[in-house]
Amino acid sequence: MNLAYHLFVCNNQKDEIGKDVARALKIEIKKQGLKSLLLGGTKRKTRVQTCNCLDVCKHCKKGPGAALIVYPEGTLYGDVKPKDAPEIVREHLLEGRVIKRLLLD
Repeated sequence: MNLAYHLFVCNNQKDEIGKDVARALKIEIKKQGLKSLLLGGTKRKTRVQTCNCLDVCKHCKKGPGAALIVYPEGTLYGDVKPKDAPEIVREHLLEGRVIKRLLLD
């Protein structure tokens, strides 16, 4: 499968925030036409999936959100909430800009 982007959302929290973030991202990706796109003559997909742990719990001290990593860049975001999905899709996936307020070092 040719992927344009692959997003992994941590689902290892006590509440359902990881699942909610993943769901919001999937909806927004579809809304903005990124579910499947043509790049360089090749059909590429954007995939979102949950995972058990991204091993950044001790670094994610920004608040009660989920951790998220975007590949192929390997950009790591923390404290991501469902309301951040439109910004992540628009700014990061479509325009290639990192969202500094969510960025984890």
